Amino acid sequence: MIRKALISDLPEMLEIYNHAVLNLTATFDLEEQSLQERITWFEKFGESYPLLVAELDGGVAGYCGLLPYKEKAAYAKTAEVSIYLSEDHRGKGIGTSLMKEILHRAFQLQYHTVIAVITSGNIVSVKLHEKFGFELAGRFKEVGFKFGEWQDVSFYQLMLPSKSKKSSNDKKSY
Repeated sequence: MIRKALISDLPEMLEIYNHAVLNLTATFDLEEQSLQERITWFEKFGESYPLLVAELDGGVAGYCGLLPYKEKAAYAKTAEVSIYLSEDHRGKGIGTSLMKEILHRAFQLQYHTVIAVITSGNIVSVKLHEKFGFELAGRFKEVGFKFGEWQDVSFYQLMLPSKSKKSSNDKKSY
């Protein structure tokens, strides 16, 4: 079940995130986050910036959210998406379900474009984003240093149709 994230979900979301901090290049945080730090992060979300969880068997299997791409006013119709899945629930379609719902919400909120920042080499994330129409927009080389290596980041972008221009012939179902 995909639903709005609740503050009570934070301990499980924190576990998922801290696993990524310690084991993946999906985040450039180098130290595990505390629950208080994640509460501050959680409070950035709201009606204009949804945060969703995938609930499976009463637990959080993953989460996905939209946040401002940049704080300047001209970026108001651009959002950045991030998605994290529990190690035990990868490869089961949960990422696809979360992405489908968050993009539907982005469309309903009338965002113009959604940006994803993906560490180069994260093929699974690239494939998930490309499945929904994200295209490579650019790459910054060696901007993060994690696990003893310089990491590149790739910027993927999805242009959303406007609500007024969407037709029944559109291939995407936002």
